[in-house]
Amino acid sequence: HVQLVESGGGSVEAGGSLTLSCAVSRSPYTAHCMAWFRQAPGKEREGVASMSSDGRTTYAESVKGRFTISHDKAKNTLFLQMNSLKPEDTAMYYCVAERYGGCKLVADYTYWGQGTQVTVS
Repeated sequence: HVQLVESGGGSVEAGGSLTLSCAVSRSPYTAHCMAWFRQAPGKEREGVASMSSDGRTTYAESVKGRFTISHDKAKNTLFLQMNSLKPEDTAMYYCVAERYGGCKLVADYTYWGQGTQVTVS
C-alpha cells in the first residue's frame, strides 16, 4: 500500500504563488504516473498536471504556463509549483499515483492523498 501526504496549501491573494508537496510513504517506490487533481465545491474533479516515471509532463489547459509539476526522486516527493494564481484555482488539491495506460488526466489513479486546500482571493 502506498500512502500520499500532501502539504503546502493555504490562502493567497490573486497573482501569488504556492508550492504543494506530496510525500510518498513507501520506499523504494517509483510510480508509473503521478499527478495532481483538484476539486472545487460543486464542481467535478479536474486533472491539473501529471508526470511519468521518465519525466514526461501533461498539463490542463487552464494551468499551462502557470503551474509546474516536478518530482524529487531522492526524497520521493512530488511538487506542484503554482504561480499567477487566480480565484478560479481555489479548490482542494489531491496528489495521486499509479495509473497504467498513460499518465492521462483521468481520475482513475490507484492511490489518492487526503488533499490540501488552496484558496485564492
